[in-house]
Amino acid sequence: MESGEHGLLRLGVDLGGTKMEAVVLRRTGGSFEILTRLRRPTERELGYQHIIEALVALLHDTARQAGLAALPPIGIGMPGSISRRSGLTKNSNTTCLNGRPFRADVIAKLGQPVRFANDANCFTLSEAVDGAGAGAAVVFGVILGTGVGGGIVVDGRPLAGANAIAGEWGHNPMPGECSTLPCYCGRHDCIELYLAG
Repeated sequence: MESGEHGLLRLGVDLGGTKMEAVVLRRTGGSFEILTRLRRPTERELGYQHIIEALVALLHDTARQAGLAALPPIGIGMPGSISRRSGLTKNSNTTCLNGRPFRADVIAKLGQPVRFANDANCFTLSEAVDGAGAGAAVVFGVILGTGVGGGIVVDGRPLAGANAIAGEWGHNPMPGECSTLPCYCGRHDCIELYLAG
């Protein structure tokens, strides 16, 4: 594929707690065509550096499988968010990312810009644009997976909030009598501890 076509191509990644999945899309008119898709385990128990290496390998392998000689523009949906103040990852159930310069390290490893966003915000935006919430002024999306999260889209735009965690409801305490179970976030009895996969 010729490099001039990269304006029509995007490489997207859903980085989850148990799996990472990448897809190369080509814009065709007003829609996108999937050129290729690869999925691999996250293996978060192997640590921070392993996730970076596995993610970069997945990106290159996905581009190659799509017949691309170079990486097109990349977007990554990830658990947690990047702190606006420090640039470090926070609130990720893939806890080895927390407090680390994940965005900066991935960009440095790839040698090109990469866009990052919270995975729940990405999911909710997709539903608001052309999914179950299409046409609604306000859409609230819920993720129940390895973690418990959520996103809010208002008038077609994700709502990030002052701390980049708007819509995240998994770290509220479970109502009722609970066991004071400690959570990685530092609180106790978070809903995520009871509902997450």
